[in-house]
Amino acid sequence: MSRGIGEFGPIQEFVPEWAAVVVALVTQLGDVWFLSLIVGALYWVSAREDRERAAVFVGLPLIGLSVVTGLKYVFALPRPDRPLAQLETVPVLAQPLYEATAYASGYGFPSGHAMMTTVVYGYLALALSVGTARQRVAGAAALVAAVCLSRVALGVHYLVDVLAGVLVGLAVLLVTTRLLARYRTEAGTVVFALAIGASAFAVVSSGGDPDAVLLLGASLGAFGAWQLLRLASALSAADRPADDRRSLVARGVLAVAAFVPLLAAPVFVLPPSVPALGGAIGLAVAVGVAVPVARHSDPVTEGLRTLPGACWRRVAVAFRR
Repeated sequence: MSRGIGEFGPIQEFVPEWAAVVVALVTQLGDVWFLSLIVGALYWVSAREDRERAAVFVGLPLIGLSVVTGLKYVFALPRPDRPLAQLETVPVLAQPLYEATAYASGYGFPSGHAMMTTVVYGYLALALSVGTARQRVAGAAALVAAVCLSRVALGVHYLVDVLAGVLVGLAVLLVTTRLLARYRTEAGTVVFALAIGASAFAVVSSGGDPDAVLLLGASLGAFGAWQLLRLASALSAADRPADDRRSLVARGVLAVAAFVPLLAAPVFVLPPSVPALGGAIGLAVAVGVAVPVARHSDPVTEGLRTLPGACWRRVAVAFRR
C-alpha cells in the first residue's frame, strides 16, 4: 500500500529541469557529512568555555541518527521511485554530483534527513545566542522545511516520511533537553549514555546492520572518552572527600567498560569485519572528543598525563578504607 497522496506531481512539476542540481544541493543541508562538520566545529570552539554543552553538540546527533536507523528497520517501508530528473538529462559536468546527492537506497520511513535537521538545527536554535530566540527558531524551521521539501522533490521520500521524521526529531529533542535540564552538571555523561542506548536499539532492531554497529562503536568511544576527561579534570584538583573518591572510581570503571569492547573487537574479530571497524571508529571518535577539551584545558591535560598513576593510588586508598 502506497504512502503517497499524489504529492510528487505538483512539487516536481514546479521545479524546472535546470534546478534539479540545486535541489540536490539543498538536500545536503541535512546530510550526515554536512551536519558532522557543523557539530564538529561547534564542539571544537565550545570545548574551551562550556564542555558540557559542547558534549551535547556531539551526542545529540548520535542519538538522532541511531533512533532513525532503528525505526527504519522497525517499519521497513520502501522508498518511492519518482526521481526528479533522469541522470542523463542533467549536464554532464553535474552528473556525478547529482548522482551522489539525489539518489538514496534503503528504507524510507521515517526520513533521516528530516529528523536529523530537526534535531541538530532545533538544538542550535535553543543553545546558541546569535540573534533573538524567535529569529533562531525561524531560521531552524526554514532549514528543516527546505530539506524536507527537497527530499520529496527528489522523489526519495513521501510527504508522510518527512513529516514523521520531523515529529520524531522533535520528540528526541524534547526528551533529551528535559533530561539535560535535570542533570546540567552531567550533560556529557547523560547524552553519550543515551547515544549508547539508542545505538543498541538500532543494532537490535536492524539485526546488526553495519551502520548501527558503527554508531554503537562511536557512542561507546564518545562515552568512554568523556569519562576519562572528567576523571582527569577531577584528579588534577586538590584532595577530595571520600564520596568524591568513590565517584572517581566509578568514572574509571565506566570508561573501562566503554573501551573494552572497542579494544577487543579488532583483536577477537579479524578485520575488516564490521565489529572491528566499529571498534576503530569508536577509538577515533574518542580521540576526537578528547583532543579539543585537553587542548583548551591545562588541568585536564595535566590530569591525563598523571591519570594512570593517580588511578592506582586512589583505588588503593579506597580499598584500604
